[in-house]
Amino acid sequence: MTTDNLSTRNEPERNGAKDWQRYDQAALTPPVDVTEDAAGITLYADLPGVSRDKLQLQVEADTLTIDAQVGLTLPEGLQSTHTEVGVGRFHRSFTLSKELDTEKISAELANGVLTLRIPKAQHAQPRRIAVDVS
Repeated sequence: MTTDNLSTRNEPERNGAKDWQRYDQAALTPPVDVTEDAAGITLYADLPGVSRDKLQLQVEADTLTIDAQVGLTLPEGLQSTHTEVGVGRFHRSFTLSKELDTEKISAELANGVLTLRIPKAQHAQPRRIAVDVS
């Protein structure tokens, strides 16, 4: 996925278990939808089972990183006998263009969907130019 203002960060290829020293370092890549309008971009990341306290968002230079832990909570005394997805971590990184204002990112997590709104910087927003009549 690439737009003018956002691109995914290439993650290293995983060629077998030797590239991952520990199983808990493995992560699922959450699906993300991106929309763009004149004022900025909006990312919708599917993070089922993630609570706000297990979600970490970080912007460093031009990189936006989403890290999240999924917690399977079982009633006391019960244990899981079968698990479809054994990896309890989501990870995704994006490279942001200089046209986006990373100081004004807003985030909301509701019903397993993370919504990130990243506005365009003032210099990148469209503006109307007045024409004087002489």
